[in-house]
Amino acid sequence: MRVLVAEDEEILAELVATGLRRAGFAVDTVYSGDAALAYLGLHDYDVVVLDRDLPRVHGDDVARRLVSTGSRTRILMLTASGTMEDRVEGLDLGADDYVSKPFEFPELVSRVRALRRRSARPVPPRLERYGIRLDSARRAATRDGRELDLSPKEFTVLQLLLEADGGTVSAEELLERAWDANADPFTGAVRVCMSKLRAKLGEPALIRTVQGVGYAL
Repeated sequence: MRVLVAEDEEILAELVATGLRRAGFAVDTVYSGDAALAYLGLHDYDVVVLDRDLPRVHGDDVARRLVSTGSRTRILMLTASGTMEDRVEGLDLGADDYVSKPFEFPELVSRVRALRRRSARPVPPRLERYGIRLDSARRAATRDGRELDLSPKEFTVLQLLLEADGGTVSAEELLERAWDANADPFTGAVRVCMSKLRAKLGEPALIRTVQGVGYAL
């Protein structure tokens, strides 16, 4: 759900980030290898979309350092070269998947989703609890057969609550998993999103606030 795009072509990086956000991911972008390492050290990413030819610290070195730490972050490597030798070399460095430029964006989104599923604990693509049915592949949700018109952020928050299976999810965890690095933790973004989600879910109320702890279904 949270993705880092490390690509030195800034226009391409922002295009990829915009598309991934529309697909429901929280996305940060960096344009150099040293910045990628800094962000990877600060945040828990599910997937890093990593260009091999990054300045200052090469993408190969970023991959090596990430693998050496035992990180659960999955690596989707991008390269301008599509030869078999380059693909093998990238995978040998520890990349989990490999995409050559130029690429078809729907394929990139699909590959990121597949890698995210591998980085997290196994959950079914369809979650059905408390009268809610959520299809993560189609990005669709219903309650008691009524279609829910959710924003990407609301959908992600609902998915996290459903995956918790009745457990409590803290506001800090929601902010970490559903928002990007630009989110201000003091803005009340989680509270506002939760209020809108509750209204769209309707009555009887499903989301409860666990005082001082977080939220649960």
